[in-house]
Order: sequence, then structure tokens, then C-alpha cells
Amino acid sequence: MLWGALRRLAITSAALFMLCIVGFIWFAARPAPENESAPTDAIVVLTGGRLRLQIGMDLLRDGKGRKLFVSGVNQQVDLGELLRVSGNADWASCCTALGHDADNTLGNARETAQWMRQQGFSSLRLVTAWYHMPRSLLELDRAMPGTKIVAHPVFPEEAEQKHWWRSRSTVLLLASEYGKYLGALLRPVVERLTSAPASRSAEAEIGR
Repeated sequence: MLWGALRRLAITSAALFMLCIVGFIWFAARPAPENESAPTDAIVVLTGGRLRLQIGMDLLRDGKGRKLFVSGVNQQVDLGELLRVSGNADWASCCTALGHDADNTLGNARETAQWMRQQGFSSLRLVTAWYHMPRSLLELDRAMPGTKIVAHPVFPEEAEQKHWWRSRSTVLLLASEYGKYLGALLRPVVERLTSAPASRSAEAEIGR
């Protein structure tokens, strides 16, 4: 019986390991080319590099959205300073809003969802790094069910994507981001499991 249990454990562990490897390869695959040309209500940039902001500004200038929202901006940075640093003129000030409350991807999603509701918007074009896109889409989809989200991945030079396995720093970056993606994916399950004992305890107290 012990040998049978160990054998089943080994098979299950091997299957989970292979599943994680396949998932990691999928995660590191090049995102599909941007082919959605129709404008969206908004363009949303998640902070994390000047290239993201510049591309967001370019999309706004090209009429791909009515307004630009930058989520996760440092509390000390105002709109005027952000435009100066990004090298953009004052033309963008009328159509750009900043979010200062988010400090992680979940916060980005909640902050963006609140702003979208305030604006009455139902579609957005999401600008973030290619390796950050899967987790960002997951969190924004949860925060804004029914909202149309068009992915617009950015490819920074410091994170080589075409031959990522040749760069140790890129592999480590992808492994870290993949772990965060799995954590975000499983978070609802963990929350339900942890909330169940608390609910039973509350019911027991009420029943006394």
C-alpha cells in the first residue's frame, strides 16, 4: 500500500511539473500581433517604463482612444511633470488622467475599473509590457466583467522576447512573472477556502 501511494504521488507530481513547464512555455510565447484597429473609449497605460507611456501617448494622438488613463503613478508626480518627462506637449493634458492609488497589478485593475465607471466607458486598449500582459488582462477582466479590452503589448529592449531562453535575466523575469500570474489565477480559490472556516465560525456563534 505504501509503494502504491508513493507511486501515485510520483505520477501526480510529474504531471503537475509537466503542466507547469507547458504553461511556462505558453506564458513566454510571443503575444498575437495587434490587429484591432477600431478605436476604444480609453487607452490605459500601466506604469513601469517610459516606453509604455510614450506608446500610450502615440495611440492617443492617433485617435485610438478618447482619453488616456495612466494607472499607478507616483504620488509625487503630477500631470504637468509627467508630460514634460515623457517629452509630450500640452496637447495631451486635456485628455490624460492619472491614477495615484495603485501599487500593484490588482490595484491597477481596481483603480482603472473605478475610473472607467466614472467616465461611463465600456472599452479600453491596454498598454503594458508583453510579459506583464497575461496577469494584467486577468485582473482587469475580473475587475471589469463585460468591458472590451484590447491588448497592446510593449516590448522593452531590456526584456528580450524573441529568444528569451538565451538571456538569464529574461528567464528569471519570466519565471517571477509566471509565478505571480499563477498566484493571481489561484487567488479566488484561496480566498474561498480561507473564508469558509470564518463563515462557519460566524454561523456557530449566531447559533449559540
